[in-house]
Amino acid sequence: MPGRIAITPRSLSGSGHPVLTRLMDEGFEIVFPAPGKTPSEEDLLRTIPGCVGWLAGVEPISTRVLDAAKGLRVISRNGTGVDNIDLREAEARGITVERAMGANARGVAELAVGLLLSSYRHIPWSHQHLVKGEWCRRIGQEVKGRTLAVIGCGAIGREVVNMALGLGMEVIGYDPYPDSLFSPSRFHFAALQDALVAADAVSFHCPPGEKPILDSAMLSRMKKGVIIVNTARAELIDDAAMLAALEGGHVTTLATDVFHHEPPESSALLSHERVILTPHAGGFTEESVDRATTVAVDNLLKNLVRR
Repeated sequence: MPGRIAITPRSLSGSGHPVLTRLMDEGFEIVFPAPGKTPSEEDLLRTIPGCVGWLAGVEPISTRVLDAAKGLRVISRNGTGVDNIDLREAEARGITVERAMGANARGVAELAVGLLLSSYRHIPWSHQHLVKGEWCRRIGQEVKGRTLAVIGCGAIGREVVNMALGLGMEVIGYDPYPDSLFSPSRFHFAALQDALVAADAVSFHCPPGEKPILDSAMLSRMKKGVIIVNTARAELIDDAAMLAALEGGHVTTLATDVFHHEPPESSALLSHERVILTPHAGGFTEESVDRATTVAVDNLLKNLVRR
C-alpha cells in the first residue's frame, strides 16, 4: 500500500477538490486532520503519524509534530510561503518540502489591488454607513500619479507592479534579490527604507524577518497619510506602532488579509475604523485553488510514486 496523505488547507479539507482523486487513483488514503478549519497541533499529532505525504497549508508545523511524523517523506505546500515550517528540522528528518511557486500569485495580487482601491475610496466605510441608513460620504483620492512601494517582487509582487502601472501609478520595488530583467516603464528598484519613505502606499509581498519592517521608527519616517496593504504576513508590522500611527493620522488606512492567529482575536487595532479586514482570502479564488492544488499534488506524486 502506498500509504496515507494528510490534507490540511482549509480550501481543500472542507469540501475536497477533484484533483485529490489523482492521489486516490495511485492507491493513497486521504485523511483530513481538521475538516474545514486550520488544524491545531493536537489535530496534527493525532493524524500525521503514519502519513507518507502531507499537502499542507499555513498551519504551524512544530518540531513536536515533525518528531511524531514517523514515515513522512514529503510536505507539499499549496502556496509559496514556508515560514510555518522549520526547514532545517524537516531536512534533518529526511522530509522534503515542496512549494507551489506562483500558483496563487494572480489571486493574491488582485486582492491586494482591491484593498488598495478600497482604501483610497473608503468602500467598506461607505458600505457600513449605508446599511445602517446613514448617508455619509468621505472624500477619496485617485491613484493615478501616486507612488506605490511593492515590498517583495517575486511572482505576486510583479503582478501587483503591473496592475498598479496599469492604473497609472508610479511604482518602486524592493527585493533582496532584484531581477534586473524586470524593468517596466515607471518602475524601479530601490533600497527598502528608500522605497518606504517615498511611498504614498505600500503593499507587502515578502516573508517576515526577525523583527517587523514597520515599527514606530520606520512609520515615523514615512509620508503622512500613507496607506498600508498587507497580504503577506502579520509579523511584518508592529501592531502597537501601527495602532499609534492610525490614531495619530500618520497612516490613513491599514488593509490586511493576514493575522497572527486565525481566526484573529479582537483587538484595538483590528477594530479600528480605518482598518480593512479580509479573512486570509488572497489565494482563495477558484482559479488559484485549482492551480495550487494541481501543483501540490504533482509535487506529492513526484516524490512518492516511482515511475
